[in-house]
Formats: sequence, C-alpha cells, structure tokens
Amino acid sequence: MGTCPIRSYSNTHTVLGNLTVPASAAVELLMLPENIDGSFLVRESETNKDCYSLSILRRGPNSYMDSVKHYRISHLPNSWLFISPGLTFPSLQHLIDHYKENVDGLCCQLTNPCYIGGLERIRPTPIVIRKPTINWKDISRSVIFREKRTESSNCLVSEGLREAISSYLQMTEGSDLSWDT
Repeated sequence: MGTCPIRSYSNTHTVLGNLTVPASAAVELLMLPENIDGSFLVRESETNKDCYSLSILRRGPNSYMDSVKHYRISHLPNSWLFISPGLTFPSLQHLIDHYKENVDGLCCQLTNPCYIGGLERIRPTPIVIRKPTINWKDISRSVIFREKRTESSNCLVSEGLREAISSYLQMTEGSDLSWDT
C-alpha cells in the first residue's frame, strides 16, 4: 500500500495532514459548540500511518448524547480510497463529496468541516485603512453636479455617485443639509 494522496483534497475542508492528531484531540475539536451534527475532520491515522481517519460529530437531542465516531480511510494499491470496501473513490475530495450527499453506512451525513478555534489568530484578515482623498465639506454642489464635463475638467465625482447624491438630496429636501460651501 502507498500513501494516501492528500494533495488531491480541496482546501475547503479540514484536513490535519502532516500532523498526527490523536482521536482524543479530534473529539475535543469536534465537540466545540460551533460544530453541528455531521461536522467532520480528516486526519492522519494513529494506528496505520499509511491511512487517514475520518472523525464525525453526531449530535444527540441533548448535549450529553453527543458523540464522535471515527472511520479509517484505507487505500488500494492504485491509490483509490475507501471506508467500506464496496465503495471506492479516486480522491479524498470525491470521498467527502459522496458522504456529504449519502450516509452509506456512516453514523450520519457529513455537513461542515470541523471548526478549529484560534486559526483566525494565526492568519488574521488584513485590515485596509485608507484615508479619504476628498474632504466632502470643501466641495461645493456646483463641482459635484457639473452638467458639462470637458476633457480638461477634473471631475471629482463619478456620474453614478452624482446621481446617487442627487437622489439622496431630493429625498431629504427640506432638511437643513447644505452642500454649498
């Protein structure tokens, strides 16, 4: 038996490859309150280094009935994968996609990848801060609503924005907002 083709698996699912995550850690992650019935995690197998394990959260009607089931993902010499020998898949992606649509012997249908708390701290979303280039208080209404534009005139506001501002001003007509400086 060769090794399972982890590279064929999409980044949209949770795979903890290159790390041997014990079943107890998988249980702990899947039991997080953010995970729902059918949340799953694919990890390297603890007992068979050439295989993966699929851990699935099964939520019960009460939280004390929640459980995590583990399934070994084995592979054939041609690198096809299977949980049940009668059902084989060319890649991990195909296996997960199949079990997201069919139960086929699992404890429940797969839903979402496991939520792994703290990853947002590792890869924070960049914050873009941009200073406004226009001080709107310094612009008169005539500059915004120029009827005739020439090649040489530098219009600070696009036509679409001028129409939006005009609509807003018409809707709020009578208020004490003044665009003339």
